[in-house]
Amino acid sequence: MKKYIIFFTLIIISFTSSLNAQSNFKAGEFLKFRIHYTGLNAGYATINVEDVTLNGKSHYHIIGKGNSSGAVRVFFKVDDNYESYIDKSTMKPTKFVRNIVEGSYKRHQIYYFDHANKKAKVENKKDGSINTETIPFDAQDLLSAFYNLRNQDYKKIKTGDFLNQNIFLGDETLKFRLKVLGRETLKTKFGKISAIKIRPYVQSGRIFKESESVTMWISDDENLVPLKIKAGLMVGSLNADLDDFKNLKSPIKFSK
Repeated sequence: MKKYIIFFTLIIISFTSSLNAQSNFKAGEFLKFRIHYTGLNAGYATINVEDVTLNGKSHYHIIGKGNSSGAVRVFFKVDDNYESYIDKSTMKPTKFVRNIVEGSYKRHQIYYFDHANKKAKVENKKDGSINTETIPFDAQDLLSAFYNLRNQDYKKIKTGDFLNQNIFLGDETLKFRLKVLGRETLKTKFGKISAIKIRPYVQSGRIFKESESVTMWISDDENLVPLKIKAGLMVGSLNADLDDFKNLKSPIKFSK
């Protein structure tokens, strides 16, 4: 079950970047995902978007929460809280809060991004330490990576394309590459939705290795909302499905 949270957070992090001052989402948007592990209800994840001002600049405040529930929570407790402050003019994060409990693994950190100097200050709330790390020019955090994706033109995403993302996670930058497998119609609780099918690659050394056990579907429209993630684990399988959504900027593209 240690891998549970890896795939849980893929809901949030597994997408690419394309800078554009105009956003295909808006304040007030709400997404809810149901996580289930081998037939058991494992928990829920929610993401909210708000408008705020930080350092005198207009930002999106993205709030992501995830919790295990039911029988799964008895043997694997998850209480995750993430907050990203994204500068609307650049779609890059200014501040990121990571306060998580995943079984025995706990982290409470705040990241402060200085993109001009390619640095990030990491404040560890547990012991009060502060470290400064070097980051790439296009570094994103777990939440901003997902929302940055949604500014690209979904019509230009083609089968065989590779989408890349650098995600800073406290003391390292994770390099993700996602391959577009194609388009298909996905059955959901809301009806049939046109979807783009994607598979992630994770960099190991200088080589990107395909994670064949993980498949994701995102809506084939301006929203590019995650609809489903399916992951095979060593024991059982983990699935996440869009369970509720509100205040999307554009209508979901349903199929007949």
